[in-house]
Amino acid sequence: MTMTARALNRASLVRQLLVEREPLGVEDAVRRMVAVQAQHPASPYVGLFNRVVGFDPHALDAAFAAGTVVKATLMRGTLHAVHTDEHLDFRAAILPMMAGPRFEAAFAAGGLTRDEAHAVAVELAAYASEPRSGADFEAWLDQRLGMGATELWWAMRAVAPLLHAPTGGPWSFGHRPAFVAAPGVPADPERGLEVLTRRYLEGFGPASIADIAQFIKLQRSRVKTAVAALDLEELEGPGGQVLYDVPGGARPDEDLPVPPRLMAMWDSVLLAYDDRARVVPAEYKRVITRTNGDLLPTLLVDGYVAGVWRPVEDGIEATAFRKLPAGVWKALKGEARDLFAMVRERDPRVYRRYDYWWKHLPAVDTRVLPAK
Repeated sequence: MTMTARALNRASLVRQLLVEREPLGVEDAVRRMVAVQAQHPASPYVGLFNRVVGFDPHALDAAFAAGTVVKATLMRGTLHAVHTDEHLDFRAAILPMMAGPRFEAAFAAGGLTRDEAHAVAVELAAYASEPRSGADFEAWLDQRLGMGATELWWAMRAVAPLLHAPTGGPWSFGHRPAFVAAPGVPADPERGLEVLTRRYLEGFGPASIADIAQFIKLQRSRVKTAVAALDLEELEGPGGQVLYDVPGGARPDEDLPVPPRLMAMWDSVLLAYDDRARVVPAEYKRVITRTNGDLLPTLLVDGYVAGVWRPVEDGIEATAFRKLPAGVWKALKGEARDLFAMVRERDPRVYRRYDYWWKHLPAVDTRVLPAK
């Protein structure tokens, strides 16, 4: 089977619940999304707003509090919210990523070899039997090793089996995180990678070896081994690219209509591929991905990024990079009204710390979509 670029776009959006919102509980929705980017505390809430019928942010608060959805450093070394049942497999899959030069340098800064660092991580997890702050962990490492440990703590909070503990505030987690040990027995890395590879394809496929490796941030050779161990379908993508997919994965018609959405910062579907053009037109990639890695909240129009948005005093300011039809603006107005109703109760100027990037945007049309 040969798939066009547009057909791949539609497959991704259907699997990511972006063609039609579904009446799901937050735990089931998080499973369907596979891994919800949580770099900013608000983003899982905005991500689920875009995908769940009548999304209630209090339901996600409750899931975080109960530990059925957990937040941790996972794929690409960044923060994700995942279902608790999948955390240990996903974490096991990324462990080889933590053997790179930056981690080695951090271990050395603490006077440790890699093996010694992993042994200390076991002790650190025991210390994290209850939620503790980053300052607590740095002090513990300093006492344990007898030297300053700020850089080592950066590495250890990824190497040790830690979760972010809810700290309250508008989005369950504030900007001063607390950490607690993850429950359960560590999984086997090889099995974990197979589980994560299959789950990635269920949520983002069809995809190439390069796509999977980029999503996880792992060597392609390891991904090839995991793919070979799974029962997958092989497809042909644009330019003859070899793609893999789970049997029965959704592959809708490329002409399937897709409604506009106001996407969260760092939404996973924007970061899931080696070639982001599946969802992000090439001419906009550097516009929405800033020099320090910030990925701005975007307008998704006909399944592709077409602009950015931010809350302002009277609603949502939408900046389009190209001319949009009147019908799209009408649909965006409805999305903005409902989204602003959610953020107004919690943080009316969510993402405001990133406003300085708006000075550098190629705006074609900017409109304030009113809150009412």
